[in-house]
Amino acid sequence: MPEERNIKHLPLSYEGRLTRRSLNKIDLVVIHCTELPDLEAAREYGEHIHHTTTRTGNSGHYYIDRNGSIESWVDPQRIAHHTRGYNERSIGIELVNNGRWPDWFRSDKQVLTDPYPPEQLAALVWLLGELRPRLGNLHWIAGHEQLDKEKVSASNASSRLVFRKRDPGPMFPWQQVLSSVTLVPFPEQAEAQ
Repeated sequence: MPEERNIKHLPLSYEGRLTRRSLNKIDLVVIHCTELPDLEAAREYGEHIHHTTTRTGNSGHYYIDRNGSIESWVDPQRIAHHTRGYNERSIGIELVNNGRWPDWFRSDKQVLTDPYPPEQLAALVWLLGELRPRLGNLHWIAGHEQLDKEKVSASNASSRLVFRKRDPGPMFPWQQVLSSVTLVPFPEQAEAQ
């Protein structure tokens, strides 16, 4: 018997201002971690306006809490701002995880050590299984760190550079997830569109 899960649609206040797109344009899922302590902090960040022209912010489409609950903050028919250069073609899935929080850019705090709970990973696999038939061209999966390799000055030493994005990080069990889904790892040499 298939597992039953509920996705709560809790749209961000600016969801209606995000650009519409055809679901046929989506061929990639990008896995993120929130790099924040909990879902409430992620929601607060998601509601911040970062793009003044469109009055929209940065967020994923789906958020999965540590207990496996799933929330949809942006409908897939809208382009969410989650991965520079890949937003028009992708779905962003955020996993609640501390990541490097609260020292994101300290040069001595770049190792992610917060594990992903089994309930959260099971919910991710379920969600990917739900999205695959709905999004006919969905084929690829990637981590945020694979697609955004930009470096920035470390917050504790401006002469040192650190990666801007490190998620989902080394604690994310790629082999476990890939063995449970039909998506294929995004090629390293592929370009942003």
